[in-house]
Amino acid sequence: MTTSPQAPIAATLIPGDGIGPEITQATLAVLDALGAPFVWDTQVAGAAGVASCGDPLPEACLDSIRRTKLALKGPLETPSGGGYRSSNVRLREEFKLYANLRPASTIIPGGRFDNIDLVLVRENNEGLYMGYEHFIPIDGDPHAVGMSTGINTRQGCRRICHFAFEYAVRKGRKKVTAVHKANIMKALTGIFLETARQIHAEHYKDKIAFEEIIVDACAMKLVMNPWQFDVLVTTNLFGDILSDEIAGLVGGLGMAPGANIGEHAAIFEAVHGSAPDIAGRGIANPIALMLAAAMMLDHVERVDLGDRLREAINATLNVDNVRTGDLGGKANTQEFTAALLKRINAGK
Repeated sequence: MTTSPQAPIAATLIPGDGIGPEITQATLAVLDALGAPFVWDTQVAGAAGVASCGDPLPEACLDSIRRTKLALKGPLETPSGGGYRSSNVRLREEFKLYANLRPASTIIPGGRFDNIDLVLVRENNEGLYMGYEHFIPIDGDPHAVGMSTGINTRQGCRRICHFAFEYAVRKGRKKVTAVHKANIMKALTGIFLETARQIHAEHYKDKIAFEEIIVDACAMKLVMNPWQFDVLVTTNLFGDILSDEIAGLVGGLGMAPGANIGEHAAIFEAVHGSAPDIAGRGIANPIALMLAAAMMLDHVERVDLGDRLREAINATLNVDNVRTGDLGGKANTQEFTAALLKRINAGK
């Protein structure tokens, strides 16, 4: 997306459920202080959508994203084991947001793992997330057998592999690792591995290193020696699981931003849940959504502002030593945000 530094950019804002409105308010204050160019159209989804209009993904929200093609989203509540289908998954399907980009970098040094700099690229629309599920009743038990069908297409595999290799080359990364389970799921993940090999051989062999690894071995090696990896690309379910594991290397989901990117729209989000147990208490860590906002600034070619935000977060945590409780500090959401705003304003 190309824009002049002064041009206002229309964007959809979905504050979300639980702690979503609190961390969204903090993030908006920081973006205002940076002079970010976004003009917001605020919409509801998830539990807030159900409460306001009986729909977890209201048409007004969809219409807004169709118009802006850009959104910042707080966490949306999804009932477990019943209720409505995930609004997050529906958004990815509606706008064909095929690439889920989840970077993880050490911000607070001295932890169990240090100097982490990983990027996971997750296929976002296929695999076991397609929702082809049903129960088979037996002997009066309506849920005697549960079945789910996963689908990966050649087109989908090509698209996500091209995205991962292009991203890695553009960002100056050193290696792409394809994570799979083709030794057992020979069709469902075999097509992904086969495609990754082909894409690298035909288009990227002289541009970047490539390797492949079985998903369970990858999970083990991520906690034994994560520094051996650089950019990982994988299918939907494996990416969901491994991205949370990788977030644990850098302090947890409170430090984990995500971007859902398609050809015609992009939605940026905190990847953690809505945390209803602490909602309204003012103690939530807003960093994940703030880092997602920094990725959003990068996306609209305001890398200067994205870098300023990341640098200010780093200084607030490590120079000013202002941290929320999940990071070992005593600051609440408002206190952390105030310290961050002080850093941003000092740099003007």
